[in-house]
Amino acid sequence: MAFAHNNFLTEHCLYQDDDILVINKPAGVLTIPGKGDLIDSVLTRLQAIEPRTLLIHRLDRDTSGILVFALNKAAQSHISKQFQARTTEKFYQAILSGHLSTHLPQQGTIDIPVVYDASRPPLHIVDANEKKPAVTHWQVLQEFELNGLAVTRVEFKPITGRSHQLRVHSQYLGHAIVGDTLYADENYRRISPVLCLHAQRLRFVHPRTNEEIQFESQPAF
Repeated sequence: MAFAHNNFLTEHCLYQDDDILVINKPAGVLTIPGKGDLIDSVLTRLQAIEPRTLLIHRLDRDTSGILVFALNKAAQSHISKQFQARTTEKFYQAILSGHLSTHLPQQGTIDIPVVYDASRPPLHIVDANEKKPAVTHWQVLQEFELNGLAVTRVEFKPITGRSHQLRVHSQYLGHAIVGDTLYADENYRRISPVLCLHAQRLRFVHPRTNEEIQFESQPAF
């Protein structure tokens, strides 16, 4: 098991120094352990190699892309405060069902709250009455066909970080994310074995140098 964990770090590490560890998370792996027997996660795999690894933020299990972890309490606090203050910049790529150009402009902003739907776990829904905002900027990158179905590649820049925000906001646009087993219709679920949502770029201030740094990874889809 330790060897497997060591391979995980070798294959997915983008950067490491005395304060931070930046990982390109694969789809299908939890960020932290889940309920019950769901012990395996990025965090537990990293802690098996580097016990100092500390959580800062999360990605959904089915979302791939950039995650930064801290290697000491000071770094964890420093970067966590940046996420809380929304001074970090996060950019995602996604493939959405349909061609957005049929009824939408090339870019825009979705500004509607997202809340947990207790009647249909683990689903989330938009709720205009919720006080906590959920804001996502989006931009069309490319329209094409995938396995005979119309799709659109977009860039998302979420300002807030609500659970399932990008997945629910995509559905709210009328164009759910391809491969999304919760929010897409059956045809668009089947044309991809993974959720086509990837945390492509992350920009924040390094906790020791106080210099702005950026990490980037390209999606596999």
